[in-house]
Amino acid sequence: MSTELKISYAPPTGKPLGVTAWFKFGALLVRPILNSIAKRDWQGAENLPASGPAIAVCNHISYVDPLLFTHFLYNNGRAPRYLGKASLFKLPFIGRVLLGAGQIPVQRESATASKSLTHAIAFLKAGHMLGVYPEGTLTRDKNYWPMKAKTGIARLAILTGVPVIPCAQWGAQKILPAYGKKPKLFPRSKVSVIAGPALDFSKWQGQAEDPVALEEATAYVMSAITKLLEQIRNESAPSEVFDPKKSALPRTGNFKKDNK
Repeated sequence: MSTELKISYAPPTGKPLGVTAWFKFGALLVRPILNSIAKRDWQGAENLPASGPAIAVCNHISYVDPLLFTHFLYNNGRAPRYLGKASLFKLPFIGRVLLGAGQIPVQRESATASKSLTHAIAFLKAGHMLGVYPEGTLTRDKNYWPMKAKTGIARLAILTGVPVIPCAQWGAQKILPAYGKKPKLFPRSKVSVIAGPALDFSKWQGQAEDPVALEEATAYVMSAITKLLEQIRNESAPSEVFDPKKSALPRTGNFKKDNK
């Protein structure tokens, strides 16, 4: 049976809103582990809508940061939905938990990747919170600053008009560096997550198919994320944003391994 046939767009219920039996099961297993390896520094939870459709966007620095970001959202009342790379859903047991928790497999950099927009809109229409990493992969910036993102988030925001909450996180790379295989579990690392006020896309209303508008709106999203990251890192981001399209590095996958 196709994994798509198992996808449910039912309206979110439960507490946290959007939780399923499999989501609760995964949280029961993972949350104690995260609490044991990460010291939480969470800010801005009041900016997360308690109900209704919303998109939480965040920077991507480590394979472990989706768990930490989800922990932040879950503990503050929302069980989010993500569009994850299809290979994760093929893993024994983990794939079953992801599907049961309502997550969506997407074949990145393929002809079917466009279906992700359809899935995302369906989830938002049902009232879910969608978690989105606009960069689409781990940042290629050597100092973990956000890089130039894909325009999918801008198109989704303009088409749906739902609140887009910019978030930033820092500290996950101390637990597991980008593409690292050996996590540092002890002592516990400080992990900061901050959520800012909803973004305003009214300037680009009705321009979901305009390439220039999409680039502008995407830059607006990433600028908001970067400013939050500057706040929790207490540093200034570089003036020039890393652009993966202008780099020889591969668009997806372990660029450190491929670049040797």
